[in-house]
Amino acid sequence: MSQDVSSTPRQRPRVFLVEDHAVFRAGVKAELGDAVEVVGEADEAAAAIELINERVPDVVLLDVHLPGGGGRAVLDGVANEHSEVRFLALSVSDAPEDVIAVIRAGARGYVTKTISGPELLAAIYKVAAGDAVFSPRLAGFVLDAFANQGSDALGRPPGSLTGLDHELDQLSPREQQVLRLIARGYTYKEVARDLTISVKTVESHVSSVLRKLQLSTRHELTKWATDRRLV
Repeated sequence: MSQDVSSTPRQRPRVFLVEDHAVFRAGVKAELGDAVEVVGEADEAAAAIELINERVPDVVLLDVHLPGGGGRAVLDGVANEHSEVRFLALSVSDAPEDVIAVIRAGARGYVTKTISGPELLAAIYKVAAGDAVFSPRLAGFVLDAFANQGSDALGRPPGSLTGLDHELDQLSPREQQVLRLIARGYTYKEVARDLTISVKTVESHVSSVLRKLQLSTRHELTKWATDRRLV
């Protein structure tokens, strides 16, 4: 298979496979070959959570439907420990509800199992670099969901907004610091400099904040913070 990753990070991404069909897992590993470093695999949610938190891969290839809670449970089980781990859903399902559920839970992309080997490899490298990746038909589901998510900035029906303290309590102290700086217009590099952390860590914190507040863009985050006079 072609392994042209010239536009992606030079270092091979460390990849963890979560898939309950052993034959399919073996096929994915064979397709990816030496272009990535496979650091582990699991066939059910609980084992996946434990091993991912232990090995902290760059990218998790995640099936949506798994024994023991499904892909959403894996996302939730890892996010609190290692928000820097990025997830790419790889599923036979192209149902809108499956796509939206895992994206809202924090996945960076969603592709179906009809994807080719070279396309999957390119998707892994893009997600490892911080980009979002979707199969062409699925991208429309995500755009529609966030374009029609109701009248409040958090994507919930009118009247469902909870108190500010409750929502801020979801965020760690560091996430609150990052939130305020990003909302003030700081670049990721400037936030990293001011907080003495890496740009990659800033990106991870921003992704975590967006997920916890159910926001989809930096613009929405800024509006959310401004409306609540946090900046």
